[in-house]
Amino acid sequence: MTTDKFFSKPTQVFWTCKALLDGREISHRTEIREVRGWRLGAIIHRLKTEYAWPIQTAYSTPDHVAFYSLPIGIDRTALRFPPSASALGNVEGEE
Repeated sequence: MTTDKFFSKPTQVFWTCKALLDGREISHRTEIREVRGWRLGAIIHRLKTEYAWPIQTAYSTPDHVAFYSLPIGIDRTALRFPPSASALGNVEGEE
């Protein structure tokens, strides 16, 4: 059963989507530092499973910290966006 609720603050979902679209590689530590969030893993999971974002995961050693990113050259117009980040889907010059 799919719901529209993320159980994360909309600002955290927006931040995650924007950071990934900006070409950043983000981790849970980055989210804590920048938006004081604790749900990055859940947000990434929802973006991958429900919105089909092609998010890549790399693990650092020896801590095994997950770092998330989008492939270089991703077509943002092909992505589906959660409601709180829908404004990011607007491409300049389009309505």
